[in-house]
Amino acid sequence: MRTPDRLDAPKPSTSPPMVAETGESRLRVAWRKAHAPVAGVPRWARVAAYVIPFTVLPSGLWRLPVAFRDGVGFDGRVYVVCLSIVAELIAFTAVGLVAGWGERFPRWIPWLSGRRVPTPAALIPATLGATVLTVLWTSAFIQIFAGVTMRGTPLPADFPTQRGEGEAAIFYACYLPLLLWGPLLAAVAYAYYRRRQGRYDT
Repeated sequence: MRTPDRLDAPKPSTSPPMVAETGESRLRVAWRKAHAPVAGVPRWARVAAYVIPFTVLPSGLWRLPVAFRDGVGFDGRVYVVCLSIVAELIAFTAVGLVAGWGERFPRWIPWLSGRRVPTPAALIPATLGATVLTVLWTSAFIQIFAGVTMRGTPLPADFPTQRGEGEAAIFYACYLPLLLWGPLLAAVAYAYYRRRQGRYDT
């Protein structure tokens, strides 16, 4: 004779297993939060802010293979790699002018977590940066097109534009986008100022 099953026996769960949040999913959430525009951002300003990091990326990618050529020392390689990373991070700060972390400090910043970002704290560096970048890259390419260095001396024979049409074309394709960095940043900074002054409809 079989004994009946115990009434208090645990039943198997029919609910789907809880999936632990992975590092990839956390990265995706952080990526979306960092890029999500706040209310009142014009479409053109959002597009300009997102484009800025891509104006810097090609030059950084161009430098990396150069850093690992024969004859480049360890210090030189570290410098070039760090320069490329830092330049891209600086370019990414333009996204803050259209995202929430440009209006309120992120929670991970000590003592400032959640506080409102003063408009001048973001606007002044962005405006100065746009001015410097525009002047710097415009003057640099004027000199390059003229075939001279910033000191007025002829470009050396190993300069990319002097090493054949192929290398010159690649160099220009990677570095010419930097001419857009300053003007785009100035436009996004202007939109940021207008929005913080309440001059855009939300």
